[in-house]
Amino acid sequence: MVKTDYQDIKVELDGEIGIITLNRPKSLNSFGGRLLIETLNAVMELNDHPDTIFTVLTGEGRFFSAGADIREPRVLPELADDTRSEAKIAATETLLKGVELVRALIDHKKVFVLALNGPAVGGGAAWFAGLADIVFAADTCYMQIPFSSLALVPENGSALNFAQTIGVHRANDMLMFGRKATAEELEQWGMINKIFPVGSFRADVKEYLHEQLQVNDGQSMILAKKSQNATLRTGRMMALYDSADALTDRVADGAPIRRFAEKIAQLEETSRKRSKL
Repeated sequence: MVKTDYQDIKVELDGEIGIITLNRPKSLNSFGGRLLIETLNAVMELNDHPDTIFTVLTGEGRFFSAGADIREPRVLPELADDTRSEAKIAATETLLKGVELVRALIDHKKVFVLALNGPAVGGGAAWFAGLADIVFAADTCYMQIPFSSLALVPENGSALNFAQTIGVHRANDMLMFGRKATAEELEQWGMINKIFPVGSFRADVKEYLHEQLQVNDGQSMILAKKSQNATLRTGRMMALYDSADALTDRVADGAPIRRFAEKIAQLEETSRKRSKL
């Protein structure tokens, strides 16, 4: 039995397809509230489900995910007068849920399908696309990863995963410079397998996967995934923990906290201006 009574995600079983839907549409499915810990639990449960072949991750509303919720009080730790070692430990604790979610996806036994129902930004773009076995996107989708503008580094092994998927130079363009890439560009580069119309996206994804299950043996697809990913696992795990170490170094330097404060101030100013209209 799969748990379905979640606060910030929805879980659905459709035959041999398990579907996890990020469900904070008013916050553009950003990684606040209980979204990360609930997604981790759902991934772990579907990993052990006896009947499913595909695990689909998608979002509710017009965005797949906007990544970190910068309005969350604990999106970055308060460093105060901490020593550098204390700052790194505090940052590690803050990042742990995301690291563990990506680790669970690296070791996920089922065919992992990323279904980008709309734009994916920051961690919403970086964490999952390079790890997924299959990626679908709505025609309104784009990806943008502005880590450098926030004094961050590519999170959760994304530098390696993107380089393996779309090549080093395109990965650097997105991860260093924050290039905004359309679904059509990402399909041409090999990041996206197939694009569907946004209006029928969820139904089209389900129909396509059910068609594959009618034609192809499910366990054979799982074993194909296992064979392909076996030699990639060590590199992905090292990249995951190396990137966490680099990110905690940046947080200990204090630069991301200053950048986040500036971004929050900009958002609040924009909100005040809109409220006066």
